[in-house]
Amino acid sequence: MATFLYRIGRFAYARRWLVLAVWVVFLALAGAGAALFAGKTSNDFSIPGTESQQAIDQLSERFPEAHAGGASARVVFVAPEGKTVADPSVQSAVGAVVAALNKAPQVANVADPYTAKTISPDNPRYAFAQVTYGVQGMALTDSDREALFDAAQLGRDQGLTVEVGGDALRANPETGIVEVLGIVIAAVVLVVTLGSLIAAGLPLLTALTGIGVGISGIALAARWFDINSNSLILALMLGLAVGIDYSLFIVSRFRHELLVRKNGPEAAGRAVGTAGSAVVFAGLTVIIALAALSVVGIPLLRSMGLAAAATVAVSVLVAITLLPALLGFTGTRLVRGRLFGRRTPDPESDEAGSTPMGERWAKFIVRFRVPALILAVAGLAALAVPAASLRLGLPDDGMQASSTTQRKAYDLMSEGFGPGFNGPLVIVAELPTGSDPQTTSATLAGALMKVDNVLYASPTGVSPDGHTALLAVIPKTGPNDEKTADLVTAIRDQAGDLKAATGATVSVTGQTALAIDVSARLGEALVPYLCVVVGLAFLLLLLVFRSILVPLTATLGFLLSVAATFGAVVAVYQWGWLSSVFGVEETGPIMSMLPVLLIGILFGLAMDYQVFLVTRMREDYVHGASARGAIVTGFRHGARVVTAAAIIMISVFGGFVFSSETLIQSIGFALAFGVLVDAFVVRMTIIPALMSLLGKAAWWLPRWLNKILPNVDVEGEKLAALTATSPASPSTTTPSVSARS
Repeated sequence: MATFLYRIGRFAYARRWLVLAVWVVFLALAGAGAALFAGKTSNDFSIPGTESQQAIDQLSERFPEAHAGGASARVVFVAPEGKTVADPSVQSAVGAVVAALNKAPQVANVADPYTAKTISPDNPRYAFAQVTYGVQGMALTDSDREALFDAAQLGRDQGLTVEVGGDALRANPETGIVEVLGIVIAAVVLVVTLGSLIAAGLPLLTALTGIGVGISGIALAARWFDINSNSLILALMLGLAVGIDYSLFIVSRFRHELLVRKNGPEAAGRAVGTAGSAVVFAGLTVIIALAALSVVGIPLLRSMGLAAAATVAVSVLVAITLLPALLGFTGTRLVRGRLFGRRTPDPESDEAGSTPMGERWAKFIVRFRVPALILAVAGLAALAVPAASLRLGLPDDGMQASSTTQRKAYDLMSEGFGPGFNGPLVIVAELPTGSDPQTTSATLAGALMKVDNVLYASPTGVSPDGHTALLAVIPKTGPNDEKTADLVTAIRDQAGDLKAATGATVSVTGQTALAIDVSARLGEALVPYLCVVVGLAFLLLLLVFRSILVPLTATLGFLLSVAATFGAVVAVYQWGWLSSVFGVEETGPIMSMLPVLLIGILFGLAMDYQVFLVTRMREDYVHGASARGAIVTGFRHGARVVTAAAIIMISVFGGFVFSSETLIQSIGFALAFGVLVDAFVVRMTIIPALMSLLGKAAWWLPRWLNKILPNVDVEGEKLAALTATSPASPSTTTPSVSARS
C-alpha cells in the first residue's frame, strides 16, 4: 500500500499539469451534468415491511381517493370571545377559508368543519379543517405552502384566530450563514497549524473540489434514483470535514519530508505513501460505516449513507492525487511560512531541544497512566448517565418554536379538543365479502372505543368497491406519549378479536403509527448494524495495525464515546440543559434515526484519529522504538495535526447545530460533541494510557494469524527499504530547502 501510494504521489507531483487538468475537466463535466440533467431530491419517507407502510400501500392500491401517505395540514379556527363557530359571521369566515383551501395547489380534499363535524363539543369556539394533499410534504413548493397561509389569512382578516399545522409545512432543509462560520473557523485553524495562507488554502481547495464532484454526482444520480434531500446536507457536512482533515495530514507530512529530504518529488511520494496510507484506511472505515446504513432497511438512511460514502470516497481520491499535484506548484513556499513574525514550526519536527505540547502530554499520560485512565473513564461514564433516559420519536409540531404557527395550532388543538387530536390513528379495515360496509364500520368503531386510552373512534370513509373502510381513532394522549405507542400495540394485539367480532382485518397507520414503527424498526436494527460496522472495521484495523488488542481497545473506546454523546444529546435535546445556548426551542424525544446515524458516522470519524495517531506509533515501533517510547514519539509527530483536525471537524459540525432542520441540528451537535470527546478524551488520553499499560503486548498477533494476514504496510517499512536502495535524484523543479528556511 505505502509503495503504491508513494508512486502515485511522485507521479502526481511530477505530472502536476496533467493531473490538475484531469480533475478540472472531471469537475467541469460533473458540474455541467448536474446543471443540465440533475434530478429532483425529495423527502419521501417509507419503511418497507412495517404494518403502517403496508396499510399505506394497500390504500394506495385499493382506495386511492384516500390519498394515503400524502401530506396533511390542520387549519385550526377559534372564534372571538363571546362567539361560537355556529355564529353566522364565524361560519362565513370559515367558509371563505375552506373555499380558498379547495382552490390551493396540490390539495386533494378539504374536510369542512361543519360537514365533517370537527367542532369541539366541550368548547364550541374551536373547530378545525383537515386538508389532504395528493403528494408528500417535501414535494410541496414554497408557493404551495404560501397558498395555505394566504387562505388562513382570510379568516384572520375577519377576526378569527387561525393557525396551521401538519407535515405539509415541513420544508426541505437549507444551509445558512451559521454553517459557513464552521468553514471560517477551519480556515483559521489551518493557518495557525500550517503557518501560511498557501498551506492553509490547499486543504480547503481540495475539500471543496471533493464536495463539488460529490454533490454534483448525487444531484445527477437523483435523476434515476430516489435521493433524499437530507443526503445532500450530510454529504456536504462529512465531505467538508474529512476533505479538510485528510488533506491536512498529507500537507503536514509533506512539509516535514521536504524539510528533511530537500527534494520535492520524494517528499510528495513519502507523504502520500505514509500519511496517504492512513488517509485511505481511515476513509475506508468511514465508507464502511456509512454504506452499512443500507442494512437497516429504511430507504432514507440508505440514501443518506450511500451519498455521504460516495462523497468521502471522492475526498480520499482528491487527497492522494490532486493534492500532491498542487504541492508541485507550491514547492518550497510551503515551508517558508512565518506567523506573527516567527518561523512556523514543523508539526512533525524531531529537532533537538524542541518539546511540542503533544510530546509533553504523552509523557504525562504514560507516567500517570492509571489515574488518567480512571479519571477519563469515570468522566465519560458520568456523561453517559442521561443516556439511560433516551426516548426516541419523530419530531411533531409540539416541538416547534412557540412563535411558529405550527406550534400555535398544536396548542390550540390540545386546548379545544385534547392532545390526542394532534396525532390521530388511521385504522384500515379490509371488510368481509358480502357485509354491509356502514354497519361493519360502525361495529368496529364501537369495539375500538372499548380499547384503553381511546378517546374517540369513528368511520371516515369506505372505498368505492365497498371492500376497504377507514376509521379515525383519537387517543387520549399526545402523539409522542408512551401511552399512545402502547395504544397502537394494543390495537394490533387485538386484531384477532376484532376480526372475530366484525369479520374485518384491521391494521394501524397514520403519521403517529408511522413514527412508532420507525422507532421500533431502528431499535431492532441497532444491534445488527453495530455488529456489521464494528466487525468489518475491526477486520480492517487488524490489517492496518497487525494487532489484536489495538483494534479491540479502539472499539471499546468508541463505545465509551457513543455512550457519552448519547448522554449529552439527551441532556440538551430531551431534558433541556443549555438549550438556549444551542438554539433548542422545544425539548422532546430524540429523533429516532439519530442513534443509527451517530453510530455509523462517529465510528468512522473516531477510527480516523485512531489510524492517524496509532499508525505513527506503529511506524516508530517497527523502526526500532520501544513500545512506550513509540507512544511518545507518535504523539510528538501527530498530536498537533490531529488536534487541528479535531478542532476543524468540531467547527464544521458545530455550524450545523443551528440549522432549521431538527434532524440536521441534532446530528451536528452529536457529531461535534462526539468528536470532541473521542479525539481528546479517548484517542489522546484513554488509548495512550491503555497502550502504556499493555507495553509490547499491545502489538501482539498470533503467529498463525500473522502468516495469513496480507501485509498492507501502512507504516511504510517496505517504502523505507525501497527509498534506501534507490535514492531519488535531487529535484530539478524544487529548490533545496534548509531545515531552518
